Amino acid sequence: MTRRSTNDFLPLKPVDLELLLALAGEDRHGYGLVQEISEHTNGLIVLDPGNLYRVIKRMLADGLIEESATRGPEPGEERRRYYRITAIGGRVLAAELERLRTLVSAPGTKAAAQRFTS
Repeated sequence: MTRRSTNDFLPLKPVDLELLLALAGEDRHGYGLVQEISEHTNGLIVLDPGNLYRVIKRMLADGLIEESATRGPEPGEERRRYYRITAIGGRVLAAELERLRTLVSAPGTKAAAQRFTS
């Protein structure tokens, strides 16, 4: 497999960004990811299971996330698959956040936002 550069992944799709943000704090299982993303985006992004697992499968293949050995303490949770962000996933997340920060702070951005929200 060819080693990919952090910049090869940029810009991230909004759902990819949210998934990496959700995993940046702790390992999570699929339903936990759905809940965290919905909460973080105030319900703007709500993933159905089919879409979530397509995204997870792609991000696993890209090496941005990996399956974790973490398992929940409750009965039945030992079957849940947990995921965590990888080192390259963390670097991609940091690069994307910096890219967005630069865009938001670019000259004219604030004036344009004020013009259309006033």
